[in-house]
Amino acid sequence: MRFRHYDNLRVFSIVARHGSLSAAAEELNLTKGAVSYQIRGLEAELGFEVFRRLPRGISLTARGQSLRDTIQTAFETVEQKISDLREINDRSVTLAVSTYFASRWLSSRLMDFMKRHPKIRLRIQPMVDLIDLTGENIDLAIRWGDGGWTDMAIEPMFSCPAFATGASGSNALVEELGLEQVLSQMTLLKDREGSPSWQDWHSEAGLPYRKKADTLVIPDPNVRVQAVIDGQGLALNDALVDPELQSGRLDRLSQVQLDSYGYFLAYRPGTRSNPDIDAFAQWLLDQAAGGG
Repeated sequence: MRFRHYDNLRVFSIVARHGSLSAAAEELNLTKGAVSYQIRGLEAELGFEVFRRLPRGISLTARGQSLRDTIQTAFETVEQKISDLREINDRSVTLAVSTYFASRWLSSRLMDFMKRHPKIRLRIQPMVDLIDLTGENIDLAIRWGDGGWTDMAIEPMFSCPAFATGASGSNALVEELGLEQVLSQMTLLKDREGSPSWQDWHSEAGLPYRKKADTLVIPDPNVRVQAVIDGQGLALNDALVDPELQSGRLDRLSQVQLDSYGYFLAYRPGTRSNPDIDAFAQWLLDQAAGGG
């Protein structure tokens, strides 16, 4: 026999979520008696009990638990479909990226994507802290590091090793005092608190690493590059600072580098099921594969 009272299933799901008839009645703006009546009507049509009536409250039966799990999955599917249908006319993709990467790598390539996908609107969201993307309405993000993140799905774009840089004239100082002495005397600039990058670089260089009180955290890569140029300290940079190295405004202090560092595409699991997001993600990966 065909099931008819789907409205009672919604009431059941709310009661099951609260584990209380009274709390469900308050959410539904109904009396407790009305909620109880609908649950009994549901049980009569189903032919089995979904709740055990206890002296103090209720609890799900085994069949009730199974039904609740099925309903929850079904409701989530319906809600996702409604959300997708609402957004079908708003074909936009948001990419979170540092202004450093956007200006030095991304901006010169974007017109190619726009020509290939004229119906997809892009929104480039400048972000300094790309650690947490939840709650930001971000579809994709580009992160620099060693790829060891576990909070997001991660796909490598291209390798871009980290190496130590200083202001113009730093190499002469290294020749005079030695690399270890210069590192111990200069302020080390970091992108965030707790970053292990300098410690990893020292280890790669075979040098002792000692925590310093005068480390300076500068999350914005562009500001960090300028701080090094201005003689405010040393920083780990990558090949995207080639213009500053070629012009002599920055010195590379050593050939030692962190080869595991590079740029990675990050997104919440399942995000690429959206065809527009997937198209932009694949385009980014193809661009990276074509020359980093």
